[in-house]
Parts: sequence; structure tokens; C-alpha cells
Amino acid sequence: MPKARIVVVEDEAAIRRGVCDALRLTGYEVAEAPDGHIGFLEASSGGVDLVLLDLMLPKKDGFQVLAELRKTHPTRPVIILTAKGSEEDRVRGLKMGADDYVVKPFSARELLARVEAVLRRTMKSPQDVNLIHLGRGTIDLKRREIRWSAQERSDLSETEAALLQYLAANRERAVSREELLGRVWGIGTAGLETRAVDMHIARLRVKLKDPAGADDSEAIITVRAHGYMAGPGLTVKESEQ
Repeated sequence: MPKARIVVVEDEAAIRRGVCDALRLTGYEVAEAPDGHIGFLEASSGGVDLVLLDLMLPKKDGFQVLAELRKTHPTRPVIILTAKGSEEDRVRGLKMGADDYVVKPFSARELLARVEAVLRRTMKSPQDVNLIHLGRGTIDLKRREIRWSAQERSDLSETEAALLQYLAANRERAVSREELLGRVWGIGTAGLETRAVDMHIARLRVKLKDPAGADDSEAIITVRAHGYMAGPGLTVKESEQ
């Protein structure tokens, strides 16, 4: 699984540098932003696992960034960074959907503990999914093949298997094209062409059609204006890893 990718949105250069250094030394991949405008672009890009968000920011304050992020990525984890004594700001941030907060000044040890706690609650591990049932077929992600019967088999490319694995591991929610670019292709820059995702999904859907013509539930569902999610026809076989 790729390293967790964390975006640090903080306008004070010394604090931002210290936070980023601590995260990188711990093994995280880090992107940073000095203001709210850049912060939202980075926080809403593909493959982001967690956002550390200061509230007092130039160009766009942290509350605006959080509100916009909750519209585009309602489940993306956010830890807000607040000044000591700003209880009202902390409560407001939590009500707006922040997952946790850290009060300045904070130690690297405290920050890392909160980061780890939020990531444990929110990150999924696609490698936990290896076998998927689809109607009468079995998708073996390790072998990268779909077995309909002893004689009927279809091969999957590495990318197709990775797409299925990620969608199945996150089957309770819709996954954006940007997130798929980040987690499957390893691309984390905002604004990149997402048509590659659509093309791979289209080819994958053809392979997931039962050759016998069985009327199974759709394997991959398109979620309008968002992305894709695993359909009810895909059932993860938890017992065989």
C-alpha cells in the first residue's frame, strides 16, 4: 500500500516546516500549502489521506476550506490546527466535519499521535481483498483472473486488478476519479486528465460480464458527479486472503 499522503495547510513558515519535517521523518508523503486557496487545491487533489488545516489563513480561511472540502470530499479526514484558548473555533470546526483538532503550541509527539489515530480510523487497505465473488464467477486478484468455470476464464491487467481491489476495499462509498488516480496510478496532482480512469472502467465492465449472459447486479456503479463504487454484485470473500 502507498504511504499515507498528508496535506499541511499552514501560513506560518516555521510551523509548516516543522510539521512537514516531522511527518516526513515518520515516513509520510507530504504536500504543503501556505494559504487557503492553494490549500484547498492540494486538499481536494487525488490520493490525499489526511489534511492538517490551520484556521487563520490568508486568501481563504480554514473554515472556508473545510466547508468547500466537505462538499467535494465529504469523508476526507481533516485535523484542524487552532490557537490556544479558541474553544469556539474548535467546536465550530468539529461541527463542520473536522475529525480532530490540535491546539498550538503542540509537540511533534502529540501531533503524530493524533495523525496516527485518525489514519487508523479512516484508511482502508486494498491488499486485504484478494478474492471477490461476482455471480457464478470468482475474481482472483492475486492471479489477476476471473474464473467463470473450469473452461471459462478472463485475464485482468495489473491496473484492472488494482482498480477492482481498491473499489472492493472501499465498497461502502463512492470513490472519485481523482482518488483512483492517486491510489491506483500513484498520481496526486490536482487537475490531471481523469479520462484514463473512465476508459479502464469501461474495459473492466466488459470483462466482468458473465459469458453465460446471467443477469447479475452491476459490478461497478457510476455515481453521478463523483466517481465509481463497487456494485451489489461484488462480494468480498473475507476468509481467503
